[in-house]
Amino acid sequence: MFSPRAYNRPLFARVLALISLTAVLSGCAEEKAETKEIIRPVKVIEIAGMGEARQLDYSGVVRARTEMTLGFRVAGKITERLVNVGDRVKPGDLLARIDPTDYQLTVNSAEATLFAAEKQVQTTSLTKARAEQLFTKSFSSKAELDQATLLYDQAVSTRDAAASSLSQAKNQVAYGNLKSDQIGIVTAINADIGQVVGAGTAVVTVAVDGEKEIEVAVPEMDIAEFKPGKTVKARFWSNDMLTLDGHVREVSGSAERQSRTFLVRISLPNDPRVLLGMTATVEAAAASSEPLVAIPLSALAQKDGRDIVWVVDRSASTVHARPIGLADYAGDQVRIAVGLRPGDLVVAAGTQFMAEDLRVKLPLAEQQSARAETREILR
Repeated sequence: MFSPRAYNRPLFARVLALISLTAVLSGCAEEKAETKEIIRPVKVIEIAGMGEARQLDYSGVVRARTEMTLGFRVAGKITERLVNVGDRVKPGDLLARIDPTDYQLTVNSAEATLFAAEKQVQTTSLTKARAEQLFTKSFSSKAELDQATLLYDQAVSTRDAAASSLSQAKNQVAYGNLKSDQIGIVTAINADIGQVVGAGTAVVTVAVDGEKEIEVAVPEMDIAEFKPGKTVKARFWSNDMLTLDGHVREVSGSAERQSRTFLVRISLPNDPRVLLGMTATVEAAAASSEPLVAIPLSALAQKDGRDIVWVVDRSASTVHARPIGLADYAGDQVRIAVGLRPGDLVVAAGTQFMAEDLRVKLPLAEQQSARAETREILR
């Protein structure tokens, strides 16, 4: 008789064996995966020693120590501009002119007033002389003489006032001509022909010949390092070979409202190679800073929002994250204020592949150094 149970027994045995074999193979694979350890080769640098003290580098512009911003002493419409940026000027040179029509009319009116006042003086002078003669001959009273004298004195005062008004009106006409007061060079034109300007409005800026300075903006964190008299180095972008010793002459007493920086002016020795408007770099040593360690930018990493470097444990060949404090950047390097010391072995590249306690393979020279240190510790 046909038995289904007897027919399916071998098939069941084969399936069970296959499942057991799969489980064994999977367990072996997992065991191999668990026992396989990642050892990553790395490029490292050794901190040999402390570097130089922190350097303060700021860019600035060469300016004249004295700059005149010239404007008319009267209001009016500019009709002429006789100079351009870059022109050299000397005392008395005419820079610009405004329309003098209204001021000339004032002069004409003042002249007419003065003419009338002088005629009045002549009339009262004759009256006074006649009153004196009549009083001498007892033909008039003392009161009449006094009145004639008073009228004459009033006329003289009116004439003097008219003469002053005329002089003032002529000055107004002269103020319509803007002239230079010093020898220098025109550095800016702030108003042009056709523009109506008020009294004192900046029209032309002239840089006075003489001492030149560099003006730099220093943030508040470093302003304490710039004291009047401090010696600094000045380098110029247009000439790599040109380096001058400068001195801090002036430090702004308050920070600018928007940039929150302080303006510092560095005086320079007289050198014909230094021209107005040149871009310069001011270098100064931070007297209050300790010597710093410099590492490549590629060694810098971040973890949990903090700046770190990966330091290699020579004996175990593992890496560990170490928080650091940055001082500043210098080209392709970053200077470290705290966190590193001489002898530390720092991962110089591939920091994105690092993890805590990750085993790494050091270069041959570093391996030999690590073995030597291990033998020294065992002794």
